[in-house]
Amino acid sequence: MIELRELSKTYVLNGRHKVVADRISAVFPPRTAVAVLGRNGAGKSSLLKMISGAMDPDSGEVIRHGTVSWPVGFAGSFHPELTGLQNTRFIARVYGVDTDELVAFVRDFAQLGQHFGLPVRTYSSGMRSRLAFGVSMGIPFDTYLVDEITAVGDASFKKKSDELFLARLETAGAIMVSHALPQVKRLCTEAAVLEGGRMRYFPDINEGIAYYQSLM
Repeated sequence: MIELRELSKTYVLNGRHKVVADRISAVFPPRTAVAVLGRNGAGKSSLLKMISGAMDPDSGEVIRHGTVSWPVGFAGSFHPELTGLQNTRFIARVYGVDTDELVAFVRDFAQLGQHFGLPVRTYSSGMRSRLAFGVSMGIPFDTYLVDEITAVGDASFKKKSDELFLARLETAGAIMVSHALPQVKRLCTEAAVLEGGRMRYFPDINEGIAYYQSLM
């Protein structure tokens, strides 16, 4: 479960103030997949960064109950000179999970073949995404944060990715930022819509999507 208490955040760009969070208070329930919807620039990614701890709010606080992931599928934290295998082992040690188990999981899921033993700098963007998604899903979290994830690969790999994510949601929650409404409907049951620094929460995903579409 994630609690937001009077969360505020304002950016100052060229002397102009952009409010992305204006005293937002909300509760993201445990074992629930919540879609965060809003226009471009509404502050969705900033909200996710504050929830993850990567960005500090100007005021207010985020209360995290249980473990919270980094944004699922984010490949920016991989060391480019290390191999996929070495990066996976390093992340396993950081998060205190069994190294061999995570390596075996990622090797099987990401389907990188011999590239798993090559430096990440040699990977295509699709290969990095597959590695990142595999590592993210290989570690059990109480809440998964998802920022515009797109499954890469053929139809069977995309299907496998969706099935794995849904399996994780049987025992965990998720907060997902996405503009892909079909994906949102498939994976989420509730919604939070950001507009003008305010958040409106909908326990029904369809009502949340309808409200979001009315703003566009």
